[in-house]
Parts: sequence; structure tokens; C-alpha cells
Amino acid sequence: RNMQNLITVEITRQWQVYIPKRVREVLRLDKPGKIVMEVRKDKLILHPKKTGILSLAGKFKERAKRVKVNLDRIRDYIDYSKA
Repeated sequence: RNMQNLITVEITRQWQVYIPKRVREVLRLDKPGKIVMEVRKDKLILHPKKTGILSLAGKFKERAKRVKVNLDRIRDYIDYSKA
């Protein structure tokens, strides 16, 4: 085994595990999200879960009630330079 790939972390009383910064950087985890837990024999394997745009459905519902967008002028707000 490559000892540099082994990192010991604690499990809290609430059964939470902290993912060290070094591991987050290697896995390119740049923000909190969901993971998939897999058990193989006596090992626990964590996989980042890819989420699609539909996972945002309803997330901004409350904000949408406060922010009014003029649909006739919506193209004025879109940045087409990055398309």
C-alpha cells in the first residue's frame, strides 16, 4: 500500500466524517454536495454524486416570488459571449 494515500479521520458523535482539504482537492470537490456510499466487503467507498440541472428544481422558488423578470427583455440579461 502507498502510505501517502492513507489518511485517518475521526467519526463524530453525530456519525459525521470530515473530508480533508487534500482529498477534496484531488477529487476536485469544490462545494458541498452529495456522495454515494458503497460497501465492499470490509471497506467503505465514497463516490462524488454528479447532479444534473433538474436537481435545482424548486430550489429558488422563494426568491422567484421576490425577483420579477421582464420576460419581454430577458435577452438583454443573457451573456451570449460565452456561448
